[in-house]
Amino acid sequence: MKKQRLILEQIDAKIAQLKKAENFVIPASGWVYSIRQALGMSMRQLGDKMRITPQSIKEIEEREKNGTITIKGLRQFGHSLDLKLIYGFLPSDGSLEKIIEKRAFELATEIVNRTSISMKLEDQENNPNRLHKAVKEKAEEIKFTMPKYLWD
Repeated sequence: MKKQRLILEQIDAKIAQLKKAENFVIPASGWVYSIRQALGMSMRQLGDKMRITPQSIKEIEEREKNGTITIKGLRQFGHSLDLKLIYGFLPSDGSLEKIIEKRAFELATEIVNRTSISMKLEDQENNPNRLHKAVKEKAEEIKFTMPKYLWD
């Protein structure tokens, strides 16, 4: 449990660093083409550096533009020009912690509502404030313990 929490904190710290690039815009024609053009390099010249044919450079540029290039292909391009490839994921809620909180709340709501329905059938209905408090407490418990069923 502590190990998982530590991993979560470390990854969230890395994500926080990536947040600076959130509004970053990739060149419309792709990085490979744009960098090659900015350097004034022909396909043949880049191909020589990468030890592939000019036609293969053209294919790499097309694959990047249409989103089918591999990370390995981008790394090879970067390596040939002494460029570092950086990639990552940015959670729309800001952190993995918030993803867990959101899922824990959803799950807690399901659990508490199931229990509440049973109680209602037995004429022991809870008031809305009590239900809200129960959901909040259950969500905290789920978030803290991160049980295997969290993602079921």
